[in-house]
Amino acid sequence: MRDRMNVYFPPELLKQISDLADRKNLSRSAIVEAAVASFLSPDGADRREAAFARRLDRLSRQMQRLERDVGLTAETLALFIRFWLTITPPLPNDAQTAAQIKGRERFDGFVEALGRRLQKGQNFLREIPDDFVRIEPGSDA
Repeated sequence: MRDRMNVYFPPELLKQISDLADRKNLSRSAIVEAAVASFLSPDGADRREAAFARRLDRLSRQMQRLERDVGLTAETLALFIRFWLTITPPLPNDAQTAAQIKGRERFDGFVEALGRRLQKGQNFLREIPDDFVRIEPGSDA
């Protein structure tokens, strides 16, 4: 036997309940009953905690990948700058204009190559294994 109960919802919540009922082809009463049963379930808190834990674990893994990628990017840039500054001699003043023109041409070529690579879905950071060994400064590795 079922008892009747009248409840009042804000219009936006009632619309969400109605939309869900339409999508699932269920009655609004069935949607509300399932929500209340879930809320009152003794293991509901455990399920919510497990869902939060899974979400936090996924976020932690994403943050670790981002941290790794940013670190690799910074190290790659620093290494390139050090190398470039080491091997590139300063230009005489009369060669500056020609070098700037050539530099713009080369940079445009670089941007085009980068664009093609990204359109193909290629990514330098994906080419580096996830389990690379980090060598700390001062170690004998």
